[in-house]
Amino acid sequence: MALPRLAILLSGGGRTLMNLCEVIARGDLGAQIGVVIASKECLGAQRARERGLETLVEPGAIPRARLAEILVTHRIDWVVLAGYLKKVEIPERFKGRVVNIHPALLPDFGGAGMYGDRVHAAVLASGATHSGCTVHLCDEEYDRGPILLQRTCPVMPGDDPHALAARVFEEEKRAYPEALRRLFAES
Repeated sequence: MALPRLAILLSGGGRTLMNLCEVIARGDLGAQIGVVIASKECLGAQRARERGLETLVEPGAIPRARLAEILVTHRIDWVVLAGYLKKVEIPERFKGRVVNIHPALLPDFGGAGMYGDRVHAAVLASGATHSGCTVHLCDEEYDRGPILLQRTCPVMPGDDPHALAARVFEEEKRAYPEALRRLFAES
């Protein structure tokens, strides 16, 4: 059986991409990365190229037809959002096949504009004692769609957004591969 082919969409540094590359290289996730799509020139695009991955830069939100063309051309099975900050217009044939990881426990602390330090600052401002990450299937709304997996971590006294973000990312590194393994096993 052929390994699932992934399109990784990113907008920033590419930490999640690098984590997935490492997990795949170790043999802990049976998948291959067919294409990386960046919303702008960024460190993540550079890192993808350095790994020898085909990398496209598609500025702004990608029109549905253009995204479908890219995905079909690269024989993609799953779309994996990895810090992609644009709204995704999901092509019909990929509904239920777009996965995202959010750096908080949804449904709280999600929605338009809730990314990066903004999310962690909101968690801290709320007085929550725990945070974490959520892997979910995407629909047409930001940070909605069926939740596949959540991992938690404590909010520590004295945390700032950067300290909390580092702790949450450690959970993300485990959660995303685990959720993808489950999805691939079910499909």
